[in-house]
This record gives sequence, structure tokens and C-alpha cells, in this order.
Amino acid sequence: MAGTEKSDWRRKILTARRALDLETRTVEAAQLAQHVAELASGCAVTCAYVPMSTEPGSLALLDALTAAGSRVLLPLADEPGALDWAEYTDTEHLVAARHGVLEPTGPPLGPEAIAGAELVLLPALAVDHEGHRLGRGAGFYDRSLGLASPRARLVAVVRADEVVARLPSEPHDIAVNWALTPAGLIRLGQAL
Repeated sequence: MAGTEKSDWRRKILTARRALDLETRTVEAAQLAQHVAELASGCAVTCAYVPMSTEPGSLALLDALTAAGSRVLLPLADEPGALDWAEYTDTEHLVAARHGVLEPTGPPLGPEAIAGAELVLLPALAVDHEGHRLGRGAGFYDRSLGLASPRARLVAVVRADEVVARLPSEPHDIAVNWALTPAGLIRLGQAL
């Protein structure tokens, strides 16, 4: 039953995201970049991702992380299983990969590279107050988060109206402890 509910949520959120105008997306992306710079201050390593399509954020988010002094690792999503990682240096060293995702051209660091991250930014369609994150359904991140340090801040990046009271979850779903929205950072219930 949770699978059907998740599909309904995904459809609803993707439809709402496609309806957003470019000006709103641009303003929200700038706000996210500003907040993420503050969030990454003092973090030696951050795992992040390149926002695609209508996902909140932009490449400016990655540049804000590096400007804050964080080494930024981005996922390489080739094979099913835990994500591999490579270092982000700049936008000129990103190439189109499978699923239309931009990936760094540097050497793969292995799935265990996430263990060194103090901050892990995750794409999400929505997150609830208990930290249940709704992704696109491939499970790459759920298989990867088990390798993260227990001390890492797991942060779902969403729009403000995508932080909801309750989402369907399954036993394999790994909860996050924060949500980053254009309005700022929200601590989620399971982290209290």
C-alpha cells in the first residue's frame, strides 16, 4: 500500500514543481545557495548532488559549498546499489551521465566516501516532520545512507510546501534529520 501512496505523492509534487515559473525557481535557488553556505561552514566534507529538472536549487548551491571551504562529493549513479562518489571542482568538470544527471569527471572514490561527510544534502520530493524522505523511488540514497557517519547531518533539500505532516514510509527508508528550504533550515522530529 505504501508504494501506491508514494506514487500518488510523487505525481502530485512533480506536477506542482512543473507548474512553478522560472522566476520563482531562480529566487528559491539563490536562497538555498545562501542558506547552504551557512550550513556548510566548518564542514570539511559535504556530499551533495546536482539539482536536475525542477528540483530545488542550482549549480550555485555547489559553488556556495566550495566557497564555504567544504570539499564537495557528488554521486555517480551507474550501477544499482550504493552510490559511488567523485569530487566536484567546478562546473566545467561536470559531464552528462545516465538519467540526465551531471557528474564530476574526477576519479570514483567508492561508496564508502560518504562516511567522511559531515553534511549530506539529499534530493527529495518531500519530507515529513518525522524525517521520512520521499525520493524518486530508485533507492540509491537509501542504500547509501547506511554508509554515512552516524554524526553526519542528513538534510533533504525541498521547497517549503514540500515539508508535510506525514508521508508513507517503508522499513528500508532511512530518515533524515533536517530539511533545507528556501526559507531556511528545519530540524525534523526524529532528530529531537
